Amino acid sequence: MTLIPPPQEHTGAARVEMLNFSKRFGALQALDDVSMTVEAGSFHALLGENGAGKSTLVKALIGFYSADTGSVMVDGREQAIHSPRDAAALGLGMIFQHFTVVPGMTVAENLALAQRDLGAVIDWKAERTRLAEFMTTAPFPLKLDARVAELAAGEKQKLEILKALYARRRFLVLDEPTSVLTPLEADEVLGQMKALCQAKQLTVLIITHKFREVFGFCDEVTVLRRGRRTGAARVAATSRDELAGWMMGVSTEDVSSTSAAATAAAVGAAADSSAAALAEAIGHPAPAVPLGVPNGAPRLAIGNLKVAGVEGRSAVDGLTLNVMPGEIVGVAGVSGNGQRELVAALTGALPIAGGQVWVDGHAYLPTRKMMRTLGVRSLPEEPLHNACVGKLTVADNLALRGFDRAPLSRGPWLSRAAMHTQALAKIAAFKVKTPGPDALIENLSGGNVQRAVLARELDGSPRLLIVANPCFGLDFQASAEIHARLRAARDAGAGVLLVSEDLDEILSLASRMVVLSHGHVGLECPTANADIGRIGKAMAGDLKDAA
Repeated sequence: MTLIPPPQEHTGAARVEMLNFSKRFGALQALDDVSMTVEAGSFHALLGENGAGKSTLVKALIGFYSADTGSVMVDGREQAIHSPRDAAALGLGMIFQHFTVVPGMTVAENLALAQRDLGAVIDWKAERTRLAEFMTTAPFPLKLDARVAELAAGEKQKLEILKALYARRRFLVLDEPTSVLTPLEADEVLGQMKALCQAKQLTVLIITHKFREVFGFCDEVTVLRRGRRTGAARVAATSRDELAGWMMGVSTEDVSSTSAAATAAAVGAAADSSAAALAEAIGHPAPAVPLGVPNGAPRLAIGNLKVAGVEGRSAVDGLTLNVMPGEIVGVAGVSGNGQRELVAALTGALPIAGGQVWVDGHAYLPTRKMMRTLGVRSLPEEPLHNACVGKLTVADNLALRGFDRAPLSRGPWLSRAAMHTQALAKIAAFKVKTPGPDALIENLSGGNVQRAVLARELDGSPRLLIVANPCFGLDFQASAEIHARLRAARDAGAGVLLVSEDLDEILSLASRMVVLSHGHVGLECPTANADIGRIGKAMAGDLKDAA
């Protein structure tokens, strides 16, 4: 039996090899003979679609899971890792996508808690001396007495990294570390981590979906697909098309030849379709244009909108913006600056405290009847929880918009046959992977829940789409499909309000964007040749410099 080595002081970046890892969960083969090497001092990216095995692989490495087969080599020696404590003894650690800091404690207290060998009684005088010395060389110095609950999201992410460095980790897994950061904060964090790697003080393995991060900071990249390694390369020797091909299981030629229009066609609706063609693609005739729409009126007009947040404080304060027909307008901002409340108010989940909203020139209140009449549809954040009933079937959820109208209803009675027929058509048109219409929607993957909700919300060619973080946590292929659907709706004449915390998503989809900061518009600009520095300042709340 292999013995766990005793705790020892390690210096310098660690070289880690994962050899022949396999892991099965019931009938699911999550990992199938995966091997990869992360060189000492390298900044290594791990890519793959949802369910590719990325999380299973790194959690097996860190000791959260026990692999069925496989071995770990650290600095050339085989090691037995049965728990995160074993991994910590070797200098291996992981920073998760969601914060693990204690908000009611100070920075100093959180850093002290991160130590593996923390005793029952802390000598705070000695500990403060060590912490002060550590902060003199830390890549992100923070005030030790600052209370974590009062830190911004970017500072909390920096604290997570400081905890690992203070605990003497030499190898760090970063799980989507920039999802809550502004572009400037993301570049700062990844740049500092890169500098530590170049100084051979640290090795980084980053799980990310963002090619910008791969090509901007990483030395090497490994791609998983369906539990197997499909490719690996030096970043300087590969391309976006090659990586996308490895992730999607297609050749580089297939990826590079897939234009936005071809991608849309592949998912069932050409990006340059007319309203009638798009409606025909999903099996429904295009609706007649409502009477009385002023010529040239915005699809959506918001004037001095106010929405209350928690404890009665104003989350959206005096917001004014327009969305024209055939336009995607992006709303950017760090999480917690009013985006969620904006979407909730426009879709009826929160009351409108002040201001006015118009759709096609008509005063708008987000009731079911008015949303149907004016053609307003939504794709909210976390659709399984906010746009679906998990315990109902796929067919039931696809019928939620039209269950009270023919052909789905016959007087007071539902037509199960019509619901089943509709579901089969939408499942095929939107390529929803499901055992069938009678499967519970909560058992579908995130990407397939999104496809199902889009199939329902795009029914009848809506005039206004309100979309929030449509691709959060989804893989490359699912994201490409959803983006193609949004472009197709835009090109069919719909106005699209896209609220997203992924700046790259907004820049690729929207023609115009606004940045929200503390419920206010900090910046409005076209996305073509956008100044990332100004956008980042606006997202950080530096409105004067961003304007």
